[in-house]
Amino acid sequence: MSHRRVRDLMTRPAVCVHTGTGLKDAARLLAEHDISALPVTDDDDRPLGVVSEGDLLRAQADLPEPAGLLPTVRRRHGKRAGAGEGNGTAGGLMTSPAVVASPEWTVVEAARTMQAHEVKRLPVVGETGRVIGVLSRADLLRVFLRKDSAIEDEVVDEVLGRQLGLSRAQVTVDVTDGVVRLHGKVGNEDSLSLIERLCRNVDGVVDVQLDLSMAGGPGKAA
Repeated sequence: MSHRRVRDLMTRPAVCVHTGTGLKDAARLLAEHDISALPVTDDDDRPLGVVSEGDLLRAQADLPEPAGLLPTVRRRHGKRAGAGEGNGTAGGLMTSPAVVASPEWTVVEAARTMQAHEVKRLPVVGETGRVIGVLSRADLLRVFLRKDSAIEDEVVDEVLGRQLGLSRAQVTVDVTDGVVRLHGKVGNEDSLSLIERLCRNVDGVVDVQLDLSMAGGPGKAA
């Protein structure tokens, strides 16, 4: 039993554009597939960057107003783009380099990477370095917003029951906002670390708190 992997959650196949794709074509793809960003790849489908709907809107805002009555709006933050910036292509507007994920990552690894780099989606690359899918924040939220009742059922039935052979009479479980609290008695101290590890591997669990004593004597897990 383990956290679901990126490969289980990502959208595939990935909708990508090449560096020379025009901005109108990029905008059309975003609308047709109801997505907010596109990986930009080279001719071998390896990721070079990402172009988002926000990038396209900023590019539109930079165009002169047709009647000449409004000043041109300049971007406050420069984009780290490839060669040919300003030429009306995805390669000229993309943010690069692309922050990517492996299909074997856990949801925790993916979430931490998004947070560290302040990005909303990750192109997923396979062993050859080619883009095979895209993982978005919405994909991760499906895991982290899992209902407490579903988490509790899995902890009770899968972790305590099937994996460890413990009954509800021995250990009780309470789950609130993804925090799992266990109360009761277990066989030995080694069981404590195993229980905690297995519970943390349940999708949607954000923390585990143990209030467990050893059946054979005094002692309590913090």
